Amino acid sequence: MRRITLPEDERLLQKFLEQRKNFFSGDLLTQTSEIIERVAREGDQALLDLTEKYDGVRLKELKISQENLEAADIDKQLLEALKTSKENLEDFYRQQSRKQSWFISRGRSLVGEQVRPLERVGLYIPGGRAAYPSSVLMTAIPARAAGVEEIVAVTPPSPEGINPVTVKALELCGVSEVYALGGAQAVAALALGTESIRSVDKIVGPGNKYVTMAKKILYGQVDIDMLAGPSEILIIAGEEARPDFIAADLLAQAEHDPEARAVLVTFADDLLEKVELELEKQLEKLTTAPTARKALDSHGLLVRVADLKEAMDLANRYAPEHLELLVKEPLAAAGEIKHAGSIFLGSCSPEVLGDYLAGPNHVLPTAGTARFSSGLGVEDFLKSSGLIYYDYQELKAESRDVALIAEAEGLPAHARAALIRLDGSFRNRGKFIYD
Repeated sequence: MRRITLPEDERLLQKFLEQRKNFFSGDLLTQTSEIIERVAREGDQALLDLTEKYDGVRLKELKISQENLEAADIDKQLLEALKTSKENLEDFYRQQSRKQSWFISRGRSLVGEQVRPLERVGLYIPGGRAAYPSSVLMTAIPARAAGVEEIVAVTPPSPEGINPVTVKALELCGVSEVYALGGAQAVAALALGTESIRSVDKIVGPGNKYVTMAKKILYGQVDIDMLAGPSEILIIAGEEARPDFIAADLLAQAEHDPEARAVLVTFADDLLEKVELELEKQLEKLTTAPTARKALDSHGLLVRVADLKEAMDLANRYAPEHLELLVKEPLAAAGEIKHAGSIFLGSCSPEVLGDYLAGPNHVLPTAGTARFSSGLGVEDFLKSSGLIYYDYQELKAESRDVALIAEAEGLPAHARAALIRLDGSFRNRGKFIYD
């Protein structure tokens, strides 16, 4: 991992921050656009051909039958762990602030919002040879809590079919409409619809760079959760932090992907050296060491700062997806954090709790986008419509102001639409909406 000391190495830090920005262009844009255009043109046939090309599986049909979903059999202890995760997440999202319909009255008029859940949502669940049941739980459960009626899942197949652990998680969450489909073509199918797949209102869930690019291109045709980049963690550690814990948490992030970002910031003497030794020791026993080592070598960073304040300032500049505060008073320190996807307080709260079952979502903003966005939650599956009701007297009181603003904008028909109701021949003599 690269080591820097601030403020001496400010230029190196700035370069590191620039490198983690999300850029979607060039060949990635061209290739993804071609896939989307083919799905739009050829429908199901394109999905079958592209699945064979990219996943090495020739499917007879895209939808996974209810019988196949119910046939999944997994280890009993693993099943109990999934159930615990589900219960924790359901409890969290029941408590999460949920936007409600509301209105206020002004005399005999009222304005407000009518809040409704989305009708149909698509979950992208990474797959192939791997299993990501946690992504099922993290996307399906807040959608259910919001009241979404139709939840659809897509997940890439392997020659052996869909991983039974993923299937069991889908069953636990009540997701019965599942398609063996991945990549940009899956996003295109959910957004545009084909002969077999009805389009959805929103697509959520993590995926590779082609999935993310497809979501970017199709945003507007369909809503999306976010444009997620490589996973990342930033750890702020004080004198009391254990080097072996820190190394374990950095590696847990680094094993995701060679592009993953793992950063340690400390003001403690000798801690960087101790963590480096622990990293090497733990890498020797790690089956995912090649991936983790590449991530640490390419995107890892060890930063020495003068004090806790400087560490907190750096964290706010970085706006990390995951932030661990391994300091004496982590709750107080959290109050100084302006930008982070999720914050983990103290040495008994490792980031992996957030990955699987603590409650807060693991679909989180990356690449500094925590400056303006949040993790997936109940409100992401809700929408609102403005409510406006005026009676004649309220309209009479405000229509001339409407007309003045409309005329100033050069829109005389707008002004007339308000004033025409004041010509004396019209009176709204119906009962007040509350009566």
